[in-house]
Amino acid sequence: MIKVGILGAAGYTGGELIRLLINHPQAEIVFANSESNAGNLVSDVHEGLLGETELRFTDEMPFDQVDVVFFCFGHGKSATFLKEHTIPENVKIIDLAQDFRIKGDHDYIYGLPETHKDLIADCQHLANPGCFATCIQLAMLPALKAGIISGDIHVNGITGSTGAGQKPGATTHFSWRNDNISVYKTFTHQHLLEINQTVQELCPGYDGRVLFIPQRGCFARGIFVTAYAKCDKSIEEVQQIYADYYRDAAFTHFTTKSPDMKQVVNTNKAVVYVEKYEDQLLMISCIDNLLKGAVGQAVQNMNIMFGLNETIGLCLKASAF
Repeated sequence: MIKVGILGAAGYTGGELIRLLINHPQAEIVFANSESNAGNLVSDVHEGLLGETELRFTDEMPFDQVDVVFFCFGHGKSATFLKEHTIPENVKIIDLAQDFRIKGDHDYIYGLPETHKDLIADCQHLANPGCFATCIQLAMLPALKAGIISGDIHVNGITGSTGAGQKPGATTHFSWRNDNISVYKTFTHQHLLEINQTVQELCPGYDGRVLFIPQRGCFARGIFVTAYAKCDKSIEEVQQIYADYYRDAAFTHFTTKSPDMKQVVNTNKAVVYVEKYEDQLLMISCIDNLLKGAVGQAVQNMNIMFGLNETIGLCLKASAF
């Protein structure tokens, strides 16, 4: 059994991670840390887990009792935590924040299984990709790898309210978000850093820009991305490139039917689709922002890091109706 510790366990990602791990046949949660909820039942905070676990939050962090620890902090807090605390070298770390996604003076591996699976299998410290970054990259990876698109890549993505985290804010308040839509961080979203890093890895010297317009949707969970760029290949050639690229992917599925977001909500799946309009290639992908965009992918990475089948604990049914 993989012994697991969770930091920041009271938020949306912490709750979803607990939901997955209490049903994972080869994982055991040793501690779920939350100082503000210490002593409380997990199911009192994550009420969807009522009747499924008697686990309680703790303010303790017994790192010597675990094999892996998940950081479910807000962005910027992981690096600060590691400056103030010592985690044994034998304990693996999976960080869900953006602190270590960009290459630098650290040993964290970028955890996108569709591009870095071999590195993930051998790593000790892993930076889990961002939700928008995951969805956008999965739309573009085969085209970039094959070098079949050129010029600027125009991206539009809409995300559910859970992407903003559990802490209430003006743009997550129900009466504002419901029946509403808005854009934010136009052309400047923080996930562009990791997206552009992957673009240069797969297609060195690519001189086009990724122009991204994020949108807030009036739904709780899910991401739907549309992207387009110039391409001179036929649709049949492009479809074959995509089908071949994702043939062995555990959770990313290429389809020839235009997808909808409900196909992936509540699963660790990504669905990818392409169309051609004259010289423009349309690339569509959709994921659940809390699962394939966060903790589902984190558990997938944990499975890879410990030599397990990627799909263990992640066979979930989409909420398609």
